[in-house]
Amino acid sequence: MAPERFPSLTDDLVLAGEVHYFRLDRADWADRLDDALDLGLTAVATYVPWLVHETADGGVDLTGRTRPELDVGAFLDLCAERGLAVVARPGPFVMAELKHEGLGQRLLREHPEVVPPGWDGAEPGATVVDYLHPAYLAACGDWLDAVLPVLAARTVDRGGPVVAVQLDNEVGMLPWVTNSPDLSDATVADLGRRLVAEAGAGGPEALRARYGADPRDPAAWAAAVRSPAEGAVLALRGDLGRQARDRYAEYVGLLRDRVRAAGIDVPLLVNVHGCWGGEARHFPLGLAQLHRTWAGRPDVLPGADYYLGDLTLAKLPGLWASNAFLAATVAPGQPTGTLEFEVGTGDYGEALDVACGPEAAPLKLQLCVAQGQTFVNYYLLTGGRNPLLPAPVGDGNDRVASTGERHGFAAPVDPEGRRAPGWGALRGATRAVADAAALLRAARPEPAPVTLGFVPDHYMTEYRYPGSAREAAHVADLERSRGSGPREVLTRALVLGGFAPDAVDLQADGSSGARTLAGLPAGRVLALGSTPVLDPGVQARLADWVRAGGRLLLHGPVPTLDPLGEPCTVLLDALGVTAGGRVGSTATRFPSVTPADDRLPLAEVRAGFVQPLTVPPEADVLARVTGSGAPCVVGVPCGAGEALLVAADLPCALPAWAALLGALGAEPVVVATSTVPVVVVPTAAPDGTRVVHVLNVSPWPAEVALARGGVPLVGPGSGPGAGSGPGGVPGVLGLPARSGAWLVQPPGSHAATLGYAGAEGAARWA
Repeated sequence: MAPERFPSLTDDLVLAGEVHYFRLDRADWADRLDDALDLGLTAVATYVPWLVHETADGGVDLTGRTRPELDVGAFLDLCAERGLAVVARPGPFVMAELKHEGLGQRLLREHPEVVPPGWDGAEPGATVVDYLHPAYLAACGDWLDAVLPVLAARTVDRGGPVVAVQLDNEVGMLPWVTNSPDLSDATVADLGRRLVAEAGAGGPEALRARYGADPRDPAAWAAAVRSPAEGAVLALRGDLGRQARDRYAEYVGLLRDRVRAAGIDVPLLVNVHGCWGGEARHFPLGLAQLHRTWAGRPDVLPGADYYLGDLTLAKLPGLWASNAFLAATVAPGQPTGTLEFEVGTGDYGEALDVACGPEAAPLKLQLCVAQGQTFVNYYLLTGGRNPLLPAPVGDGNDRVASTGERHGFAAPVDPEGRRAPGWGALRGATRAVADAAALLRAARPEPAPVTLGFVPDHYMTEYRYPGSAREAAHVADLERSRGSGPREVLTRALVLGGFAPDAVDLQADGSSGARTLAGLPAGRVLALGSTPVLDPGVQARLADWVRAGGRLLLHGPVPTLDPLGEPCTVLLDALGVTAGGRVGSTATRFPSVTPADDRLPLAEVRAGFVQPLTVPPEADVLARVTGSGAPCVVGVPCGAGEALLVAADLPCALPAWAALLGALGAEPVVVATSTVPVVVVPTAAPDGTRVVHVLNVSPWPAEVALARGGVPLVGPGSGPGAGSGPGGVPGVLGLPARSGAWLVQPPGSHAATLGYAGAEGAARWA
């Protein structure tokens, strides 16, 4: 029976699971939806693939006339009957291991011109298209004209279950993973026009000097862009990246207009790719590509695609920073979530070489919710079978997908409908979040003492001209230190040290609603994983912010270059600092750091690199390069503020990092005293109720005592004066290895009850 009200992506905490109706026998639909309900989900999501619904003659079947499983309306109606909301994902791209990424075969058969050439004029190695090609847009329009009315008739405002519609899928992902930028004649010509307009008077001559070609000569310009000279690669990387971001935003805007014109008035979604190699450290690359698609569009909500297997100490910084950076790109009140939240074993190759434990999904779920995400879609919830194409094509299997007949064999429910062994743990965590959904939705992360700086252009590395040594070195420098710092130590130290950092977009100007440096409250510490490359405008912004009273922590090589590889020391000049060359660690060289005194609780330690600094007399030297004695960790006053430069690859020694942050005045909101490092995320609801999330992602059990403002958090009835102040007996939270829990505090009280005790109920609060 349908509920009185389906959950809203803008007001509620929505838990969904991906169910592909087209990969199931129609008779099995109800059983898989019942699985979703048993798990505790309130919604399902599904692709509606153009390729699957395309008939042999190039038409479209959405009613089941050619195959019963293609009756989309019937599936949506069954979801409504079961009380499940629906997130519909009609493409045009859907990926999902479908051939041509789910695009209709007729499009590519009749309009091969939509596939652009890439570097050196080569054809891309995947289904890369010019998103703004007229033939592509016309064909997509025909598909959307067919499918959108089916969805529009079943949106929540018409009594149906559809609460959101996704716009395309992973826009820009294929050009990235194949290193195949869109270099069609139209796109290359558009790039020339843009650059001439930006350059103003003398633009063509300036571009001739930069690229060796004049945009007014189409053939020469196209050749110079597709096969750039070594001296032009860095300029082209930035120019192509900025153009692509604008084009992605334009494309998503066209899709948005089309959906709205169809009478659909629910939130629209953009899903963001970027995980690579089972880690999230590269995820901000997708953010950098797509953040303009929702900028200034409050009805468009971004959601991450997270594929990182187990949440470990190694992977923790990548996921944390990705969540924080995602939240930094949206306007206040604009929800974020995860549209493809990996659950199951992770054995996508069916080689029995990967096996995520049952605790992996519960840990990731709690962390995402604790950081403020408000919708999560389990991908893939149920497996199925790939049907045959309506007519043979002679490609080896003649099915709609490249994976063979069975699909989703790593999902919690396999293609035959059997539940995986980890079902109980996933069910326990899902139901715990669902039962506390109202409180968890209301309890937002408390203001953090430290904020991470997000520099989108540090992730403008999706296109690299093959064989360019200059570009390879430039990108390697960015990748080593961007985001979370060298070896991701900066974010790991902040998270395990209890600082629960949020983030700001250091390149945003405030017009999009994104969180900016200008909006940081007084007393906040800004922490930046520093790279040698930093835009001069960002450097100037940071310098002005410090002069005005800001406190800046840089970890990594100090910025000495602009994005074109030219010398740029705007920030260092403001601080009165000059930097020497970096000395890296090798098999025969062991650069080390020695603390200047006992304020930095760290022994002399080998570092991945050191960078000697020349500093003004008023600088406070905290550590020096062993041997030379040159400063490498220094506090530098500047105007009313201060910058702390950590120009060395320090280890993740939590006491040392606590001392560095303490020198800038940063202290955790909730302090954890634990036998092993844990993650603590304090959140608060408008009524004053607080929820403190604690996660132990390590392989060892933890005993954790928590205090706020020096006053222990205690359990009700745990001793004399419990919950009333320092006289109470401190509570101890026992967390088994790789488990999480949350504590609930009533308004104004230090008493805390155990709201969630881990997926297996093993945590205890004494």
